Amino acid sequence: FYTNYGSRKARDLAQNPHVSLLFPWHPVARQVIVTGVARRTGRDETAAYFRTRPHGSQLGAWASAQSSVIGSRATLDSAYAELAARYPEGEQVPVPPHWGGFRVVPSAVEFWQGRENRLHDRLRYVPAADGAWRVERLSP
Repeated sequence: FYTNYGSRKARDLAQNPHVSLLFPWHPVARQVIVTGVARRTGRDETAAYFRTRPHGSQLGAWASAQSSVIGSRATLDSAYAELAARYPEGEQVPVPPHWGGFRVVPSAVEFWQGRENRLHDRLRYVPAADGAWRVERLSP
């Protein structure tokens, strides 16, 4: 995932890079939970991804000091308008130095399938010493 490195999320990750990601599919009573460590991506990878984003999103990465208090919506809109004038559609927007990616290196991945009477199926994959993944069945 990508974010402003000055955001609350990025500051929290600088203090504690251990994360958990939850992907729920409520209509089918399924979820996937990934636990691991979040590490910054390199600048080349960040730049490559930044180039795939829509022009407006590239400008937004510059205009927004993500998670910081601003005086008004007009302040944000004004910053965006100035950037849009400086970098019109079709002109390359530089990658902000304060913006980049994180990759979660998993230490476990759990697949959860809801079942009646709380007798859910839970399978956790954990890396083994040989580099393969070991599957563990967890009690619900």
